[in-house]
Amino acid sequence: MTESVEEFKIVDELKPDLRGINIKVKCSSINDEKEIVSRKTGEKLRVTEALVGDETGSIYLSLWNDDIDKIEMGHVYQLTNVYTKVFKGSLRLNIGRYGSFEEINGEENIEINIENNLSDKYYEEPRRYRSSGYNRGYGNSRFSGGRKSYKNNRRSSYRKWNY
Repeated sequence: MTESVEEFKIVDELKPDLRGINIKVKCSSINDEKEIVSRKTGEKLRVTEALVGDETGSIYLSLWNDDIDKIEMGHVYQLTNVYTKVFKGSLRLNIGRYGSFEEINGEENIEINIENNLSDKYYEEPRRYRSSGYNRGYGNSRFSGGRKSYKNNRRSSYRKWNY
């Protein structure tokens, strides 16, 4: 039986939409936490970001609820099965539902390269299109059942139902 060896990435290798990342980082700083309300459940959640990194660069790590209390400045952590995501044009590292992190002792000598902060670089986010109005009552789809206004419409010279 072959033993699987975990492959660890370095911060400089991170890019948008990576999954299943294993990485060792040191915490440089932790931002003040904020309280937000979940759109889905209405419950109050705590959120903050910690600047983490290694010799090759740094990136913001999003932290939620109890994870905020588990991280300290100057400590080194092994993040397992984490992912990257672009949030408001900025690259972030996320632990997520299936990821985890734990403190590593004896590796405190990691220097963090804050000059190469991947979160400071702007990333273009893919456009997310709303539905075409199908069955939403806007009247701009032939399937919506709404009334169409042909006044001031370029197609006004066409017959009413010329599809």
